[in-house]
Amino acid sequence: MNATQYSPKNIQQTRARLGEGPCWHQDEQLLYWLDIYNHRVHQFNPATAAHQFFDVGEVVGCIAPAGTNRLIMAQRNRLAFLDTSNGKVTPILTIEDNQADTRCNDGKCDAAGRFWFGSMSTNGPKGCLYRYDPNGSLHVLETGLTISNGLGWSPDNKTFYLTDSPLKTIYAFNFDFESGSISNRQVFIDLTAESFYPDGLTVDSEGCIWSAMWDGWCIIRFDSSGQEMMRVKIPVQRPTSCTFGNADLMTLFITTASVGLSEAEIQNSFYSGDLFSLPSTISGLPTYHFTG
Repeated sequence: MNATQYSPKNIQQTRARLGEGPCWHQDEQLLYWLDIYNHRVHQFNPATAAHQFFDVGEVVGCIAPAGTNRLIMAQRNRLAFLDTSNGKVTPILTIEDNQADTRCNDGKCDAAGRFWFGSMSTNGPKGCLYRYDPNGSLHVLETGLTISNGLGWSPDNKTFYLTDSPLKTIYAFNFDFESGSISNRQVFIDLTAESFYPDGLTVDSEGCIWSAMWDGWCIIRFDSSGQEMMRVKIPVQRPTSCTFGNADLMTLFITTASVGLSEAEIQNSFYSGDLFSLPSTISGLPTYHFTG
């Protein structure tokens, strides 16, 4: 397998400011994704190209399925449910409401149905990593992060991955599936020599990590030891995240951003903010639901 096998297709021209957080809902066969700064949760049907969005009233950093017609969201400083049958937002709890310079960012559920999400800071290493359990308990798992970002688990549920974007680092932790705890943080992928930044990621069925590179015009696939395997070129400057979807989990859906680009950069990266797809020869892992 090599990068020349992959040709990205523009499947939804939305020109999002900060497209992010793609999430495949296997039961509904729908892709959900975000435009963070426009407060939108998008719903896209790859089979029909049908599209709608929900205005959730404020910044939304990440989502995960939480049953039929329901998503759990980490918004600016709270968790909430979104009913996708009517657009109703139901708050759950507040997070970091006394910190004006932080907000919730990327997240997803583990195989036990626990919702993991991080926060980011515009003023130093104040970000945290959280785990919200189905019993309603909230746990702080990591502190001192700048932008808690792309996260995922190895197929055997023994390793947890977490990105700190400004540090250009993807960490690996030992993961205890039963307790939901992490330990022994180590640098897994060091990108400090690059001009771009690792953003959202997904893990495939072979245990390889696909990381979207902000300002890098590419997605990079790393093997389970952290070695780069290939770079897939994307026709926009700021790919932000990716996830596998469709019934066979063999299509990579990629979100992108236009925020912060100059007019000249937008001309060179005309489809920034759109949604892309890539057919893959490798399947992804299932998207897990919040079970609370």
